[in-house]
Amino acid sequence: MNILVLYAHPVETSFNAGLHRTIVERLTAAGHAVDDCDLYAEDFDPRLTRAERVSYHDERSADDPAAAYVERLQKAEALVLSFPVWNYGYPAILKGFFDRVFLPGVSFKLVDGKVQPSLHNIRKLAAVTTYGGSRFRAMLMGDPPRKLVKRVLRATIKPGASVSYLAQYSMNLSSNETRKRFLAKVAAAMDTF
Repeated sequence: MNILVLYAHPVETSFNAGLHRTIVERLTAAGHAVDDCDLYAEDFDPRLTRAERVSYHDERSADDPAAAYVERLQKAEALVLSFPVWNYGYPAILKGFFDRVFLPGVSFKLVDGKVQPSLHNIRKLAAVTTYGGSRFRAMLMGDPPRKLVKRVLRATIKPGASVSYLAQYSMNLSSNETRKRFLAKVAAAMDTF
């Protein structure tokens, strides 16, 4: 399976970097073709330009600044997101990826003013993430990243596609043991993805 891994963390020595390495290694070992998109390493610009916003609903061309990322997304059969939750949301670079790449004609179509999801090439979706605070605290805030993955992205991809959300909460209080357990959980999930 062709899998696009979207990774969003700026520190190569972080726990998230270790999760990312595990994801890529395990998916590759399982025989998948992995397109490893490290948004920071690729210096992805998350800012939607004025020109992009003005032409947002127009058909995209090959000279579009996000064209290469659109192509990678459209080639993928599965998507794995690897990111930390910051301020109850995605890191800005990942949010910018969605703003600039999940476009009309790419992830949805507008038909008579109504949105029709169209990213049906994606048959599986997984998110691997960490939160500084507890699950309870995230729930009090509505846990926006979980909802965006389990509801919005789920509605955008192939109907009935498998969606999983693997989260390590309370990173601020984590220990070597809790991090090892979560890493093992992620490894096992990628082995059978």
